[in-house]
Amino acid sequence: MISNIDHIAIAVHDLKSALERFKALTGIPDEQIRIEEVLSEKVRVAFIKVGSSKIELLEPLGANSPIIKFLEKRGEGLHHIALETVDLEAEMARTATAGLSPLSPPSPGAGKKKIVFFNPKDTHRVLIEFVQKL
Repeated sequence: MISNIDHIAIAVHDLKSALERFKALTGIPDEQIRIEEVLSEKVRVAFIKVGSSKIELLEPLGANSPIIKFLEKRGEGLHHIALETVDLEAEMARTATAGLSPLSPPSPGAGKKKIVFFNPKDTHRVLIEFVQKL
């Protein structure tokens, strides 16, 4: 069962600049911001905690990052919406019965979570991510 919007992700060219802009916009203090690199996804991320959800800023780590391809094609902006579940495999089985399959098997994500993405062609042009805390 989906329990929460975990985060909304925004692709950016420059994490430092984008983070300063979002800190000014939200007034969120540094204590509510976590930055890390997710090598499996080839990104550097900043999570800005807003209530029970987060805004995730995604910066590509090199020319072979999927985010660089996204930025080249679409520019900066909304990348995906992440929905939280306590049982990723059960949600994958449930969505499969509705004809929705993830783009790839579960993989490690930021914040020590297990993640899968669903094809935007199946979700009204929005990339959807399911996340499970480990």
